[in-house]
Amino acid sequence: MTSIRTFIKKLLWNDEKIIIVSGLPRSGTSMMMSALQAGGVPLLTDHQRQADSNNPRGYFEYEQVKTLPKGQSGWLLSAHGRAVKIISALLSYLPDEFCYQVIFMERDIDEILASQKRMLERSGITEKSHLSDENLRREYQEHLSTVRTWLSSQDWLSFLMISYNQVLRDPRAAFQKVDAFLECDLDVDAMTRVVDLSLYREQN
Repeated sequence: MTSIRTFIKKLLWNDEKIIIVSGLPRSGTSMMMSALQAGGVPLLTDHQRQADSNNPRGYFEYEQVKTLPKGQSGWLLSAHGRAVKIISALLSYLPDEFCYQVIFMERDIDEILASQKRMLERSGITEKSHLSDENLRREYQEHLSTVRTWLSSQDWLSFLMISYNQVLRDPRAAFQKVDAFLECDLDVDAMTRVVDLSLYREQN
């Protein structure tokens, strides 16, 4: 049942909404942030993490996001009317005093694992995980199941699941879904032009 507090917040939806792009690392969150920017959505980023060979178009991150587990959320006041990237593991730390529209990126788990390995290799970092690919795959799947359940149980946010793989196959259809979800009258043509198949390097 929707609470009175949530109902009142939704009356002010257009003034208060915060767009969140989320998902596992290497699931296409940076691509979605880039597409939203092209479509006309202002972003909340700090450009501290620069573009590199792993993300040639940038990471679109905001360092303050990492303070959510510490209960520091005042910076969300700056996110009204903007899109901010928050990894899936931090979503549950969001305070319920705001209304959020969450675009959650999904991607083939094996592609995510392969992309993470290649990212470490390109960065010259030696992986020291004690988990096998199968165990890591299982942990990711369990985490995603938990996140979906959590998203579905919060009446102070709405969410849309978007497949990275489907975006690459039919970007226009995917971004039309995003446009309908956000109700922002996005420039879907400009968003579609952001998709670069040459960056799809870990295909399953």
